Amino acid sequence: MTSELPVLDVVAAVRRIQGLLASGSRVLVGLTGPPGCGKSTLGAALAEAVGQRAVLVPMDGYHLAQRELVRRGLSDRKGAAVTFDGSGYVALLQRLRTSTDDAVYAPHFDRQLEEPIAGAIAVPASARLIVTEGNYLLLEDPPWSAVRGVLDETWYVDVDDAVRRTRLVARHVEFGRTAAAAAEWVRRVDDPNAALVAGTRHRADVAVAI
Repeated sequence: MTSELPVLDVVAAVRRIQGLLASGSRVLVGLTGPPGCGKSTLGAALAEAVGQRAVLVPMDGYHLAQRELVRRGLSDRKGAAVTFDGSGYVALLQRLRTSTDDAVYAPHFDRQLEEPIAGAIAVPASARLIVTEGNYLLLEDPPWSAVRGVLDETWYVDVDDAVRRTRLVARHVEFGRTAAAAAEWVRRVDDPNAALVAGTRHRADVAVAI
């Protein structure tokens, strides 16, 4: 893997997906990048381009429940890698890779409730493209280190840091924080997570600029 990744725009990214699907087999593509980079937006665009054969399965469904974060003293770090059930996420990806005869159900993270909801995303046996997105798909520590081997490709989403921070502050405000509290959360929690994720960029197959 070279340090200079090919960088695609969204149109080229859709073409690449279509090329992967030409094999006729189910394809799993992961989108990673720092919080606020636009992974969800890109994932939705790719799924829409493919249509009913595609399902978007975010990693965020594997957030630990708030009461477990409180029990473990991690509620002030929500969003860090240790606040997810990484092993559960890997197990889901392995099921999506191997189970094409029956539907698989994945969890969804409800931002209004700030809690994961089990069994909220149905992946039918007919699905040919699974797009999964999350911050930690390319971490080298277990259990995250197993993710890359299950996916066909993993793409890193590039965005300007100032744009990313503005998006994050707006997101936190939308879901109940004051502007000051949102900016502080970005500085104290989101930015360290972003720095960790940025260090994994070289492990991606390609980068996508959006």
